Amino acid sequence: MGDERNDADSGEDEPRDDAPTSEPGADERTPEAKKGKAASSKKAPPEDWAPHPIVSPTAAWGLVALSVVLCPLGFAGFDIWPLAFIAWTPLILALRGQTPKRALRLGWVAGFGMTMIGFSWLTSMLEEFSGFPQWACIGMAAIVCIQKGGRIALMGWLYARMAQRGWHVGLSFMGAFAVSELVYPLLFPWYYGASMHTLPVMMQTADLGGPILVSLVVVASSVALAELLERPVFGLKPDRRTLALAIAPVVALAYGFVRMGQVESAMAEAESLKVGMVQGASPLKKRTNALRVHIDKTKELAQEGVGLVVWSEAAASRSFDEKGYEAAVERRITRHLKVPTIVGTVVYERIPNPDPKGRRARFFNTALIADDKGKIHGRYDKQYLLMFGEYLPFGDDFPVLYEWSPNSGAFSKGTSFKPLPFGEHRLSTMICYEDIIPGFVSKLVSEGDPDLLVNMTNDAWFGDTKEPWQHLALAKFRSVEHRLFMVRVTNTGVSAIIDPVGRTPVIEGVDMAEPKTMTGEVRFLSLFSVYKKLGDVPWWLVTAACVLAAFIPRRKKLRAS
Repeated sequence: MGDERNDADSGEDEPRDDAPTSEPGADERTPEAKKGKAASSKKAPPEDWAPHPIVSPTAAWGLVALSVVLCPLGFAGFDIWPLAFIAWTPLILALRGQTPKRALRLGWVAGFGMTMIGFSWLTSMLEEFSGFPQWACIGMAAIVCIQKGGRIALMGWLYARMAQRGWHVGLSFMGAFAVSELVYPLLFPWYYGASMHTLPVMMQTADLGGPILVSLVVVASSVALAELLERPVFGLKPDRRTLALAIAPVVALAYGFVRMGQVESAMAEAESLKVGMVQGASPLKKRTNALRVHIDKTKELAQEGVGLVVWSEAAASRSFDEKGYEAAVERRITRHLKVPTIVGTVVYERIPNPDPKGRRARFFNTALIADDKGKIHGRYDKQYLLMFGEYLPFGDDFPVLYEWSPNSGAFSKGTSFKPLPFGEHRLSTMICYEDIIPGFVSKLVSEGDPDLLVNMTNDAWFGDTKEPWQHLALAKFRSVEHRLFMVRVTNTGVSAIIDPVGRTPVIEGVDMAEPKTMTGEVRFLSLFSVYKKLGDVPWWLVTAACVLAAFIPRRKKLRAS
């Protein structure tokens, strides 16, 4: 069996070639038995696991390179979505029959290449955030991509471990893929299901299992295609169980049509609100008129009869002392607006005596909501801070790092999940990339029970690259998972209203030149979804099962195909 002939614990990268070719008593076998032995020695994988790679080392690296190109092209940003359904097939074939250690290496190289192509904007972002020279930023981007590539390495290793122990290879790959999307830590979290963001009907299973389920629906067709291509190599018929995975997209499509109709019916009956958005187009390093621009644009929206205006992240270009910040914001900003507004600003808390790190204040990236009289009614402080932009890793322990990286902020994390009050309604607010973290948004929704989501972002650091579009693509899934409208306002784009089925009826692309205003309709909803109720609990159970399968061989009587 695979777990006997190719055990990862042996420490060898390839199966041994010096294994005995005969057994005691072999000469006493009948001619019929010898004939059966000869037939079984043909090139065929025992049960589900091939004891040797099905391709040569050179071909394996070539297949890895093919997936390195196809996967980013099928992903958000490039948006050639049909490729997403076949993009993983070459990598699956390259991993087939590999030892866990070799599968880990192949996966890591694949992951590094995918992220270097798919997230090519990292270099320019690091230049803006860190202030380091370009050559250093290229190196830092490569380091980030090496770390990000570890996600695919984990998937490859876990897949090889499970398949080697006799578990079904198709389900093993799907399980390993789900585990890697759930547990692997990333600076910029992403899910391959975002490949479907331009096809809302294919996003709807997110209300059952979040973005991971959508990812598995997409990957299932690659697994089935790999089975169809591989088995003929051994003169075998494809495994019908694995080929059955190809129907996953069809099932998801049918579910999408039905579920979208149900949600649209609920939307038609829900209370509506006209919302205004201010996309300030404030430059990063020269924001002297940013506050005046936002105030003037908000006054224009008030005259259009909007019921709520949303600004982008930190749109008010100054900070306010936590002692008495409400009165200061009301006097300087909100009393002039004449319409309920969610304002992005910065609040700081003075430290009476400099702390051991030399800090005199703690800063918070903050969202405030004011009524039409300008009175502040609620506050939310950002909790997930962006590395290099809002803090430096180890910066608290080594303050000199902030001297080397003058463009990096030194913010503190918020702690409250309390929604912003808006009359009888509750608005759960996310700042910047908090909207791409499913687990975090689930906590917001669970504790706040909102009927509208709000996201305030500043993607100006990334310029007119693919990042703002990838950010939007990933954010869309929060609306589908919780069946809520989202008002998403960014400084330079992409601003949008996202409806509960993942569409963007109002959207404004990247524009770093001129401030813009947008208006659109949202509806207050409170719909049930399985994902809202269970979150990622099922995926943690899948993770536990996969870890056990990676170390426990499947019983022989259950292994036969």
